[in-house]
Amino acid sequence: MGQKLGQHFLRQPAALRKIAEAACPETVPLVVEIGGGEGALTDYLLQRARRVIVIEVDPVLSTRLVMKYATDPRVRVVPADVLKTDLTQWGPAVVAGNLPYYITSPVVERVLAMGKVLQHAVFLIQKEVAERIAAGPGTRDYGFLSVATQLAADAKMLFQVPPGAFSPPPKVDSAVIRLTPHRRDGDGDPTPLLAFVGLCFRHKRKTLRNNLSHIFPPAMIDRLPEAGMRAEQLTLDQFRSVYQALAGGL
Repeated sequence: MGQKLGQHFLRQPAALRKIAEAACPETVPLVVEIGGGEGALTDYLLQRARRVIVIEVDPVLSTRLVMKYATDPRVRVVPADVLKTDLTQWGPAVVAGNLPYYITSPVVERVLAMGKVLQHAVFLIQKEVAERIAAGPGTRDYGFLSVATQLAADAKMLFQVPPGAFSPPPKVDSAVIRLTPHRRDGDGDPTPLLAFVGLCFRHKRKTLRNNLSHIFPPAMIDRLPEAGMRAEQLTLDQFRSVYQALAGGL
């Protein structure tokens, strides 16, 4: 069943240990694990957390997890779809997991929406996606996903995991990434800013002037120092500044 849902189970003890250590550098009260699978990572998280809540959508795997940890009061198995689960209901938590590649972006978005309840998140994901999330301005991998993630959290790619560490082996390389949410107050709803960033990246190789001229008056855009730059060259602060200048000028 796990393979049907796109899961590749991590088997390598060294990699599992490193993920648990990255998630819990010291003992933590609670870890919410996304996609418990067969409990391989759960076992290592239990060495470093007082409680682990395991969310597993596959009914066969969730039943096996319930049986495996039936006598361990530190583990609670939640048979549910993470994208339909309120992740804040258990209070402050570290979030960790080996994410199915096809739902990485929506899971990251949902986890970051936890706000101040999220301590940090450590995920094993496709290497290419990890590189895009952690990319900086001016690099090949920097794009909308980079900006959307980094507006909410500091992103750092920690280490790579080879295909042979999984069963069955995926056809791509994997990497572990850590997301540490910003602790800023007063940022407000990021939705309008993210919609604006999406417009800036609409045609990645075009300048802001070209991407935004159908939305904002060209004369207003041309007053900006960034008008001739491409979106991939802008820092987070520049995106905020350009958005405020244009949205405030309408």
